Amino acid sequence: MTMTQGGIEVSSIAPIGHDEAMALAETEAGRLLEVVDRLGESDWTRPTDCEGWDVKAMLSHVLGAMEANARAAEFAHQFLAATRAAKRSGRPMIDEMTARQVWDHAGLSPTELTRRLHALAAKAVRGRRRMPAVLRARSIKPGAPFEGTWKLGYLIDVIMNRDYWMHRVDLTRATGQSLVLSAEHDGRIIADVVVEWARTHGQPFDLVLEGPAGGCFSQGAGSEELHLDAVEFCRILSGRGEGSGLLTQKIAF
Repeated sequence: MTMTQGGIEVSSIAPIGHDEAMALAETEAGRLLEVVDRLGESDWTRPTDCEGWDVKAMLSHVLGAMEANARAAEFAHQFLAATRAAKRSGRPMIDEMTARQVWDHAGLSPTELTRRLHALAAKAVRGRRRMPAVLRARSIKPGAPFEGTWKLGYLIDVIMNRDYWMHRVDLTRATGQSLVLSAEHDGRIIADVVVEWARTHGQPFDLVLEGPAGGCFSQGAGSEELHLDAVEFCRILSGRGEGSGLLTQKIAF
């Protein structure tokens, strides 16, 4: 990576490849389960930063995503069902998919939900790891609010890790648990977020992200200077927090 006076030049940060993504996925799954195992009885009904979802609803979505990750046929079923539902309702496909995941597991007790998350976490990572390159190269249309197409590999390697990671943030905020952060794991996910955000808006900046998973990043000259917590930076870009200037540029999580 290239260092400048303002920090790491974002163009020099390597993209996350499939093997690295799966190593990150294993770590993230373990950290997420640690948070789940510390939930108390009253925690399951606490509201989260995701509108309309309490802790149980959020983890019902996570379980549905793990089921889709573990079995290619289940992923295809969820994707096609959500696409058809979106055409009928006019809602974004991703909203239809997550809503169905929550609905499908609404009858599970917290104990049952926890048990299933533990049973599926490793299988979900394994299913993602085994997806062949020819399938990861296929294009899909994520639908509103995202424009254009994604490579399936971007969804499997990048978005899935961000989704699990951000929901771990959501859970700790909702329940008052400590958020475990490290430069090697969380810092790598956040650095990749910075790269996509920088590429999307294309403007010069100097960015200082505080905390164990933070760092200093830059792009171009004559730049806007930004200084904030690393986790809050991601919350803002995901739409969970408020920002101004370049921080109004949202990216997918």
